[in-house]
Amino acid sequence: MKKLILGLIMLSISFTAFAQTVYEKAMTEKVAKVEEQKSPEEFTALANDFDRIGTKEKAQWLPYYYAAFATIQKGRSLMRSGKTAELDPVAEQAENYIEKAEALSPNNAELFILKKMTSGFRMMVDPMSRYMQESPIAQKAIAKAQELDPNNPRITILLAEDAYFTPEQFGGSKAKGQELFKKALEQFKTYKPRTALDPNWGKSEAEYFLSQK
Repeated sequence: MKKLILGLIMLSISFTAFAQTVYEKAMTEKVAKVEEQKSPEEFTALANDFDRIGTKEKAQWLPYYYAAFATIQKGRSLMRSGKTAELDPVAEQAENYIEKAEALSPNNAELFILKKMTSGFRMMVDPMSRYMQESPIAQKAIAKAQELDPNNPRITILLAEDAYFTPEQFGGSKAKGQELFKKALEQFKTYKPRTALDPNWGKSEAEYFLSQK
């Protein structure tokens, strides 16, 4: 009987380890594709892939995080094309994924970083009428992220973007933005993700803005 119980325990451990390996392999392949996608359609397909992984791996928050991040990248693609009128449904979809991730990983700085970005999308649809509503939401999200993880370079990158694109008469400037991008690069030298799958984006963006004269 003892041998049977021991055998069942070992079988359970082996199955769990195999399932974890399959999950990590699937996630690694999909995460690598986030940087490769270009079109809104490609980002939508990738977000759907992450969502399916999350539905299967019910205890994992990262699939939903990356589903939200891929959706946010879709929004950025639309912004580059001047299609800001299409950002509301993008923000809503990303926020749905964030909510699912947050249910599994509350008080997570990486999720508050994404919340700040989705609020920015909503504001970009109609900046003049939405600034007073969305700006406090965005600021609250980034402040919470700073409270939870003050040395996270992705927080600094979002602050750098805000400064870079804000006119001097409103307290920003390209010079201030670039100083913050430099700070983010310094943070990347020491900041280590908890796992190989945890968020690690942003360095190339900081380098891009610093290359601009």
